[in-house]
Parts: sequence; C-alpha cells; structure tokens
Amino acid sequence: MWVSDQWKDYELIDCGRGEKLERWGDQLLVRPDPQAIWNTPRTHRGWKVNAGRYARSSTGGGQWQNKSMPQRWTVSYRDLTFNIKPMNFKHTGLFPEQAANWDWAREQIQKAGRPISVLNLFAYTGGATVACAAAGAKVCHVDAAKGMVQWARENAKSSGLEDAPIRWIVDDCGKFVEREIRRGRKYDAIIMDPPSYGRGPTGEVWKLEENLYPFVELVSGVLSDDPLFIILNSYTTGLAPSVVTYILETVVSKKFGGHTVSDELGLPVSQTGLVLPCGATGRWSK
Repeated sequence: MWVSDQWKDYELIDCGRGEKLERWGDQLLVRPDPQAIWNTPRTHRGWKVNAGRYARSSTGGGQWQNKSMPQRWTVSYRDLTFNIKPMNFKHTGLFPEQAANWDWAREQIQKAGRPISVLNLFAYTGGATVACAAAGAKVCHVDAAKGMVQWARENAKSSGLEDAPIRWIVDDCGKFVEREIRRGRKYDAIIMDPPSYGRGPTGEVWKLEENLYPFVELVSGVLSDDPLFIILNSYTTGLAPSVVTYILETVVSKKFGGHTVSDELGLPVSQTGLVLPCGATGRWSK
C-alpha cells in the first residue's frame, strides 16, 4: 500500500461506523466513508465537538450539520497550497491520499532530465496538476466542470504557479483526447482519475467497468514516442489494483514496453496506528 503519511496540515484522526474524523488545517470535520465498516470506540472528543459533520440522508444525498467551519480556507502540502471548500456532497475539494501519487509524479519528472508534458484528465481541482507544474512540467488540465477548473486555477495561484505553463481546458475528456489525436498532439505523461459513473455532454452513460479499457486504449494514442509515466486511479469499490495493472499492461506496456505497479492508496489513522484504504492506483513507467 502507498500511504500518504507526509501531511502536516491534514490528519485522519479516527474512523469507524461508516465515518471518518479528519483535521483540515485547524478545522475538524466528520465525513462519511463506506470503507470504515468497523465499530471502534470513539474516544477522541472531535467526534462530538467539530466544525461540521456531513450526515447522509435516508433518501440519498445529505447535508452538513453543526456547520461552523469557514466557507473556505487553505491547507499546504510541502510547497503546494490548496483551497478547501466543503461542498454539498461531502467533498472538500481535495483527496489527501493522492499525495503519494503527487510525490511519485514529481520524482519521475525531476529525474527525467528533459522537458516533460503532462495530460491530466478528469483533473478535478488540480492536485496533480500543481504538483507536476511545481516539478517543472508543462501540464494540460482537463475537466468537464467549469467550476472545478476555476478552483484548480485558484490552487495554482495559491501555490505560486499562476504563471506556470498550464493549459486549462473545460471539456469532455474523451472528446478532447479524440481531438488531440486528430491534431497530432502528444504527451510524455498522463494522469487519469475517471469517475465510477457519469454522463457525457450528450447524455451518454459512463460506467467505469465498461468504459475504462477502451478509454485507456484511446488515451494511449496521445502518448509521445518516449513516454515517461501513466497514473490511473480508481475509486470504484471492488475493482482490485491488479485489474488496473492488467489494463495498463495489455494496452500500454504492449505498445511501449515498461512495467506497471498497482496498489491501494491509504491514509494513516492517528488513533489506531492502522491505515484506511482509499482506492486503487496503477503506475506505469518506462
């Protein structure tokens, strides 16, 4: 497991009974987590006294309760700064477990010894985008949600990367990649964080289990002749890391050589000394 254990502004304090208690800067939040199925004692006072708890509704969705946290604040990771804004569907705008991937991507870029161009698809609020830009890469950031792209730009500015070579694209990722193939554009590294389920711009349904393999096949068409790495994330429960390895090996390694290593991402839990699993990641490198 790749554990993101270098945070100072974030802490997973405790988890259990389908929830997790987290510290984001100086704000304590309680949010749902379907992986935390165990029933452990809630001894930390933050379970009772916190800045906000996101409560699930029996009819779907949910809402924040005890809401005393600010509308937005910042947390830092190494030399990067991110804007936190609790949203009405439990998210805060950042997945802290991805820090392990940010560190790995930065290392690959810095060790490459040549200019690197990165394509970040389903790029959300740009954690990986700012990490790669901070390492000196040119980045193309693509997400279908205009608000998320704007948020990512704010994160770049907060991290001192306002003038970094980042292209900000609001578009359907599949349509964008198809156009890049027609244009003949190539990238040395690709990061993908596709959703488990979604709908495209004309109502077409995206299901990860059905669409991931052909999407990776499509994306391989924009890799340069000497690609550096691919990161493929999956938050779909039940999709084993070995499935991600199989996809990347059969599509990318078959074409370019190299190898894939896949594993779970995790966050250390302060109260127990254990690790909460937070999805699967595959890393292909040349």
